[in-house]
Amino acid sequence: METDWPKGYKIGRRPVLTVLDKLIVKDLLKTLLSVWTVLVVIIVSRKFIKILDLAIDGHVANETLLTILALKTIMASVSFLPAALFMAVLMVLGRMYRDQEMSAVSSAGGGSATIYRAVYLLVLPLSLLAAGLSLYVSPWAAARMEQIIHKDDESSDIRGIAAGRFSEYGQGDLVFYVENIGTDKTMHNVFVQHRQNGIPGIINAELARIKDLQDGRFVVFEHGRKTQGQPGSLTYIIEEFAEYAVRLEDKVTAISYPQEAVASNLLWSSAVMRDVAELQRRLTIPAGTILLSFLAVPLAQISPRGGVYGNMLAGFLIYFSYGNLAGVSQSWVTTEIIPAWLGLIGVNLLLLLAGAVLLARFYGWHWLVTKLKAKVTL
Repeated sequence: METDWPKGYKIGRRPVLTVLDKLIVKDLLKTLLSVWTVLVVIIVSRKFIKILDLAIDGHVANETLLTILALKTIMASVSFLPAALFMAVLMVLGRMYRDQEMSAVSSAGGGSATIYRAVYLLVLPLSLLAAGLSLYVSPWAAARMEQIIHKDDESSDIRGIAAGRFSEYGQGDLVFYVENIGTDKTMHNVFVQHRQNGIPGIINAELARIKDLQDGRFVVFEHGRKTQGQPGSLTYIIEEFAEYAVRLEDKVTAISYPQEAVASNLLWSSAVMRDVAELQRRLTIPAGTILLSFLAVPLAQISPRGGVYGNMLAGFLIYFSYGNLAGVSQSWVTTEIIPAWLGLIGVNLLLLLAGAVLLARFYGWHWLVTKLKAKVTL
């Protein structure tokens, strides 16, 4: 008995999100978060070592280390979002090919459009998020971190003093040695070598404290002796004191923002090639999120002997090649070797063509020609 279904019945009953869509999006999201976290932790850990070196030298306050770490994490998260998503798509689809889930999808009539639909349900929102993070959040984080480091560096004259260690400041003009530091931050048995108006001097004191007074910040020495004079001369000034205060002068220097900390609205209105190249670098992040995912779908097809990560090596090579070519392109835009429009679309167009070639190789060139003819005839 035949049933006369109404025209468009299957289309009308089709759900907005299919079971396959939910499955792929869920697996992609879990894998993306895992890969993204690993990449960010590795990169931030390596970069944070430099900040720790500055903290040890007294140029960064210990109180601001966590803030700088958070800002570094934001910047690294934005930069490595395309790479994390690219690897997540390769891993999830590669596992589906190995477990023959893709064969089941194909036997049910699902083709490339079905897979791309599920993948881009996650990729498109992430690309919009990447655009906002790259254009606005990352420059803010870079500028904020530069402000914190600059402010700490201006007041770094006595930061980093540790018990039992000589601490040098002002390119050798000030040397501190403290035998012990109490829980109340009082320094015991202090030795200070300093230089005032080109004349060296030495201060020995039993105690020393850092005090913020109305006129500024002072180091107050208690129960000690001050010796000042030129080496080789027989004229010295020796003073004993019960209390002696030395004011710490704040260094006032102009802050110089790196290119990555410049606001995007300033880059949009700038005609300087360096600013144009930086803007293109920021736009490459959302563009790479879309294009690398497009390329990952046909690249994820593996042979039965290839394993889950059979094409991960090819994926790494493609990503690093894409990143290096994008960097070279931006450098050429800065030096005006190539026009700005070519720097914007050149590498991305190359990645799009690579994805199209892999897609045609996956389904066959005859399939690609047939699809193109169908589009033309329409």
